[in-house]
Parts: sequence; structure tokens; C-alpha cells
Amino acid sequence: MNTDQITASHDVIGLGERAHGDSPQAEARADLALRLLGHGARSIVFESDRVAAFAVDDYVQGRTDSLDTAMGEGFTHGFGAFAVNRRLVARLRAWNEGRDPADRVAFHGMDAPLEFTAASPRAYLEHVRDYLGRDLDIAALTGDDETWSRMEAVTDPAASPGDTPPARALRIIADDLHAALYAAAPERIASTSLTDWHRARVNAATAAGLLRYHRQAAQPLPEAHRWSRLSGVRDALMAEHLLDIRALEAGRGPTVVLAHNVHLQTTESRMEMAGMNLVWAGTGAIIAALLGPKYAFIADED
Repeated sequence: MNTDQITASHDVIGLGERAHGDSPQAEARADLALRLLGHGARSIVFESDRVAAFAVDDYVQGRTDSLDTAMGEGFTHGFGAFAVNRRLVARLRAWNEGRDPADRVAFHGMDAPLEFTAASPRAYLEHVRDYLGRDLDIAALTGDDETWSRMEAVTDPAASPGDTPPARALRIIADDLHAALYAAAPERIASTSLTDWHRARVNAATAAGLLRYHRQAAQPLPEAHRWSRLSGVRDALMAEHLLDIRALEAGRGPTVVLAHNVHLQTTESRMEMAGMNLVWAGTGAIIAALLGPKYAFIADED
């Protein structure tokens, strides 16, 4: 990886990879992320579900003690099975030991539990509902989680629940709960904590993102166009999460992002899949447009 373009002026540093998994390149990327901590970075963002990543951050911060639990519960998309990621998480915890809480590195996810499948929004909405103490029967609208999470719900528009009347009602509920979190912020933060409030807000954002993705999956478009749109919806959500993380981490040094090149590159994202040519604006392109020279992308190249 050529790191010559990284300077003190960069707020977000994207470290790309050509393929997910254990490899010498993945080890080098993890080593670089750790070296950047020595240059002031204090947050690591991974291409994995943001809500699930709370389990990793809890371990990295020393709030929990099981690395197995952190890897098993804290990663999505199969990333918890890779040895390079396990070593990275263990090294982040070791780096934090003995440091003042304000100086510790934080671990975040920026994705949601979606790609070729997408989770039900039920658990995320129920988390927000319970945090606010509301009386809402979310499960009556979502029905069986498998209705949402089975592969056909994404691959076959006719099998998708994403544009049904219950799904439309759930999108209104998600928006209402999001607004309610802000309205109740003074009381809720005082009686719980700022961390708990932010985690409820991330659950609300993830639920909205899942509902958005499911709605897009329900659209009967030509397949290449439909998958390009789905890729765009996913990357837009990752960009939204990343910008929110950056706002939370402002003043604590740069944020380092670990994800595939196709998500982090500053140019238009393209991918061949099942004979289709997909084209969309990736997370890196969105971040570069919004942050300009404050974003640096380091590609994993041949």
C-alpha cells in the first residue's frame, strides 16, 4: 500500500482491499491501521453491521472479556471467521490497556446486515421502542423474520415484503421513533447514558436502512438496474453511518476505514456479477464529494 498521500489534514483514511479473507495483504492492511494509531487515529471503522460492532467495541474498550463472543456476535458478512480480523481486535484491546478512556481507540461498523440477503427490521425497531418505553406491537407488522431474511426476499421482487402495506407502516414508525429519540433525549440521557442513547439512534437508523433496502428489492426493474440500485442504497447507508461516526469521533484524531476497494474508491463503483454490469456511487465517492481533500483512499493494488 502506498501511504505517501496520507497527511495530517486527512480526517478519514480508507484502506481498501481487493478481496475479503486472510492473506498477506490483509495482514499488511491491519498493520497499517495499527501504525496509524501512532499517528493520532483513534477510531477504526469496519465494513460490517454497525449495531453488531458494538460487541467488538465493548471488548476493545475492556467492558467485556470474551474475544470469542466479540468475533461471533460483533461481525456480519462472515468477517468474524477470519484470523486477521481476530488478531486485529485482540491488538486493539491490547493497545487500549492502561490508556485514559478519552485516548482509547474505538471500533465501529458502518454497514447493515444486508447484501444478497437482508435482515428483518423487527429487532432494531423493538430496541428503540423498548429504550423509549413505548407500547408498539412491531412483530404484528413484521411477521416472521424469515419473510424478510430469506434470500428470495432480495433476489425476487415478487417475494419481497419491502413494498407491502405493513412495510410502509413500519417506515413511518421508524421515522416517528427516530424523531422521538431526539424529543426524549434530555430525559433519556439523564436516566440512561449518552452511549445508550446513541446506540438506540443507530438501531433506528439501521432499521430505516433495512426498510429502504427491502423496498428497493421489491422494485420490478431489469436485473442489472435493480442490483445497481441495491448496491447504491447499501453504499449510501454506509456513507451515512461513516459521516455520523466521524461526527462522533471529531476531535479525537483521524478515522481509519477498512473495506473493499469497490466501496472506498473515489471514482464510480463498477462490478460484474452473474453476467450483469453494475454501476453505482460507492461510499468513497460519496465521502470524497462531501469531505473533499479530508478523505484519503489507499487502494490494495496488484
